[in-house]
Amino acid sequence: MHLVERFADWAVSFREKPLDKTVIHHARRAVIDWHAALHPGMVVPPVTLLQKAFAGESPSPRLKALIEGTAAHTVEVDDIFRDGIYHPGAPTIAAARALTEELRPIVVGYEISTRIGAAMGKAHYKHWHNTGTIGCFGAAAAAAEALHLNKGQFAHALATVTTFAAGLQQAFRMDSMSKPLHAGRAAEAGVTAALAAREGVTGSLDVMAGFAKAMGDNPDWEKGLATLGKDFHITRMTFKNHACCGHTFAAIDGALELKKRMNLKPEDIEQIEVATYKAGVEVAGYEKPTTPAEGRFSLKYVVATALTHGSVRLAAFEPQRLNDSATARVMQKISLSVDPQLEAEFPHKRQARVAIRARGRREEFLQPTRIGDPDAPLSDRMLEEKYYELVTPVLGEAKARQELARLWQLT
Repeated sequence: MHLVERFADWAVSFREKPLDKTVIHHARRAVIDWHAALHPGMVVPPVTLLQKAFAGESPSPRLKALIEGTAAHTVEVDDIFRDGIYHPGAPTIAAARALTEELRPIVVGYEISTRIGAAMGKAHYKHWHNTGTIGCFGAAAAAAEALHLNKGQFAHALATVTTFAAGLQQAFRMDSMSKPLHAGRAAEAGVTAALAAREGVTGSLDVMAGFAKAMGDNPDWEKGLATLGKDFHITRMTFKNHACCGHTFAAIDGALELKKRMNLKPEDIEQIEVATYKAGVEVAGYEKPTTPAEGRFSLKYVVATALTHGSVRLAAFEPQRLNDSATARVMQKISLSVDPQLEAEFPHKRQARVAIRARGRREEFLQPTRIGDPDAPLSDRMLEEKYYELVTPVLGEAKARQELARLWQLT
């Protein structure tokens, strides 16, 4: 069988099996985290602009997926599958929930897409934005499961969506609104492919060979397939603890640890050295951010913000904070470098080495993982606190609590 047929065969066979209680719990966590990202993203551009652009269209699952997939990736607080360098929730859950409230399609979308993302690896991430490309598979698989497609239809949905996979990293190498649109477009593409397959639209079943050749470097599909249905990746998600690019998290966490150890005040700091993996320096390389999008992708800015204000939440990207003079002074003292050892262990480990000189003494700290990663996870309570912080300003306390209670009961 072709790869898309093997994924389809598993998904349809898995349909007959009950979801494990642990998988259900982690799927609920993923949906809660998705809603935490969704609501603040719904009230800011580009979503508010998309709503104007499509105001004349009748509501449809495809439009819902586009809007909500975009919203869930807009303020940079959505989940991460570390090994796939990929945000699965924004496109996958948006596509699933455009069609159903059930958890199973979400689980299926995560399990298939994360394996494709892990196999494509660093070679794919060199130019492509995995959430836009790999996200298409998560969305199509989730939508295909939500529609209860048979094996043939499911395979053709995956085959068709492969040709939709796009999203260039260049889109966020300067200030633009394109990055969150990648997640929304992936969600929309997945719903489109699944709906089309249901009616008989076919795709090239050998398409993954072309995808791998054009956008990867000899991916090992068998490694991921070997654990499909046995080791559930949805139980190992990273939930963000900071409202910015995930490549900056280890450096933020390391800086905050040194701030605590050294009892630092911003004015005490003389020099900061941050060494991390290559993508952390390149993707988050804005030197002088002036917009929220640039700030979220400025390693220097978010580290300086953490040291100056103690956290990197949504408030960090408001105009007064972006222009904060104390933060700017700390930024000037930061130097960045690529650590060969940390680069060699990326993407499976996300680390940063932070050194600070203050009051004439220097301390160094290796942050071995990001807070929120599977080996340092956010507890259910911490996840709820994140949800309330992000959702309450949009929905109000009563509605936020009602929604959260409902999400913990999803099956």
